[in-house]
Amino acid sequence: MANKIRLGIIGAGGATWGSRAHFPALAHSADFELIAVCTTKAESAEAARKKHGVKLAFHDFRQMVASPEIDAVAVVVRVPSHYDPTKAALEAGKHVYTEWPLGRTTAEGVELAALAKAKGVQTAVGLQSRVSPPLMYMKEQIESGALGEITACRVSLMRDGVLERTASRTWQRDITLGANTLTIANGHTIDALRFVAGNFKRLTCRITTQVPQWYETDTKRYVNVTSPDNVLVSGQLASGAVASVHVAAIPWAGSGYRMEIYGSKGTLVATGEDSPQLCTVNLFGARGGNELTPVEIPQRFIVAPPGTPPVAPYNVGQMYSEFARAIRGDRGQPSRQPTFDTAVNLHHFVDALRKASDTGREVEI
Repeated sequence: MANKIRLGIIGAGGATWGSRAHFPALAHSADFELIAVCTTKAESAEAARKKHGVKLAFHDFRQMVASPEIDAVAVVVRVPSHYDPTKAALEAGKHVYTEWPLGRTTAEGVELAALAKAKGVQTAVGLQSRVSPPLMYMKEQIESGALGEITACRVSLMRDGVLERTASRTWQRDITLGANTLTIANGHTIDALRFVAGNFKRLTCRITTQVPQWYETDTKRYVNVTSPDNVLVSGQLASGAVASVHVAAIPWAGSGYRMEIYGSKGTLVATGEDSPQLCTVNLFGARGGNELTPVEIPQRFIVAPPGTPPVAPYNVGQMYSEFARAIRGDRGQPSRQPTFDTAVNLHHFVDALRKASDTGREVEI
């Protein structure tokens, strides 16, 4: 392998998550050389190549993953299209970073994780909250006993979910495509809680679609929505702490993100304007009193390259640094990156939420 890990991105066109976060993060990376981009059309691929100053452009992901000039692949297309390019990259023996959800279904995720193991390649999945410095520090504080016995956790994410949008943005209304509030906003948010405070032992859940139609501003029609927009979870963690989570796409003025962890010796509260993998998370704490004060994050949790923008690209930069360590076999400290196995575990957990909601019964995890 060359000094830098040669990376190709599948999903490089337009105002995508790749453009918002992956390209800005990679621009500061000392570990990766962005060498190829892939979109669905030759014209847009060439435009992306010129825009980002890379060597190769492809409009067929199969040709890109077959290139001997590429060591690793990032799959940042829409969720329904994750499976095919991820599978092709694994079969070509490439290391793969795929955004969350790993697939439309748990079965797709299980298959991809098994294939990665069989090929002996490194994987990363875009659960970026797990490499957020404030959340990593929260996890350390809890595990060290600094907060004492954790008694209660409360998490909320209220984000704007506009009622009117263009037809190009209404595809997520279809629950079968696997990209909705339950899988994405809730998936990231509840995974952050599970990462910080531990998994649930038992839970109940209510999943609903409060807004059953969206208005398409260009076609001038209403379209039916089957995807959920509210997820309400309550239960008990394996530690014994009680926990509640409410994630919702609401019409106006979302209040953002808040995770509260209450222990017998202290409290930690993380806040942000959006989902924790997207935004800057602020951490506050209190010990032996009722006043929350800002908490400074130790430098050891910061691995993103200097200059990485402090918003959405930041945790992606953290992830790429961890991904590079795994690819290079750096065993100096345990890898902190979420892998395809992490994704499969979360897919199964989301299935448990569906079961609890569908049956109206408490579910053991």
